[in-house]
Amino acid sequence: MPELPDVTVYIESLKPRILGHEIRGARAMNPFVLRTVTPPLSAIIGKRVRTISRLGKRIVIGTDDALYVVIHLMIAGRLRWREGGKKIAGKLAQASFDFEKGTLYLTEAGSKRRASIHVVAGADALAQFDRGGLEVLDADLAEFAARLRSENHTLKRSLTDPRLFSGIGNAYSDELLHRAKMSPLQLTSRLTDEQIAQLFEATKATLIDWTDRLRADVGDGFPEKVTAFREQMAVHGRYKLPCPVCGSPVQRIRYADNETNYCARCQTAGRLLADRAMSRLLKQDWPRSIDEVE
Repeated sequence: MPELPDVTVYIESLKPRILGHEIRGARAMNPFVLRTVTPPLSAIIGKRVRTISRLGKRIVIGTDDALYVVIHLMIAGRLRWREGGKKIAGKLAQASFDFEKGTLYLTEAGSKRRASIHVVAGADALAQFDRGGLEVLDADLAEFAARLRSENHTLKRSLTDPRLFSGIGNAYSDELLHRAKMSPLQLTSRLTDEQIAQLFEATKATLIDWTDRLRADVGDGFPEKVTAFREQMAVHGRYKLPCPVCGSPVQRIRYADNETNYCARCQTAGRLLADRAMSRLLKQDWPRSIDEVE
């Protein structure tokens, strides 16, 4: 799922292409992608784009008459920009928005259709999409600490909770916890002031670093390879590959559609965290430390 760095670069790439420009056409190729009826999607045709912003992991395109197009890419949704009348082949395209310079497509891979578009009128209607998460890059340490301590959860769960923190998901939570050298299963209620400060700095540094990397990769172009799995990442999606810091094989915990990746030597003092499925299956044979694996 595109997170804060990816969405930020999407927005920066959209601004020179559509900000201030008239929407000349809007179509939902897949009716399911459009989750609202009033106002209709056709209401934005003829309007000019006045704002493009991020709301959590959502992209918000504001037009004349306070109409807003709210796009949530979910896991497999992506934005594509095509110029010169070029179209997206196959069934990937779910919706499109035509402009003078080109067409913005919302595509989604796979059979599950989770990406969504909402068209709403007015600031009050837009506010319903604000989950209330803290914008870490705009916050100070005291605000960050207050959010962490407001509920008692594991660090992984708290960091990815959109009610607590904005724009952080599965991928970058793995990366920032590795940078902070902290266990994804450590409880927020047991964090010291020093640990919270360490996590705060790691969170900011990770989000800024990856935003800068993605921005440099895109340059003046448009993001075409948006993915949660990047070769330069330290642990996310790198199960069994060597940790770039200590060289130990990256470990993982799998649950539902997600997984947590971590380095046992760097983050958990060498202890392997129990994977519900595998540790129950192996029982006494489940290794307790990274030394048993290596």
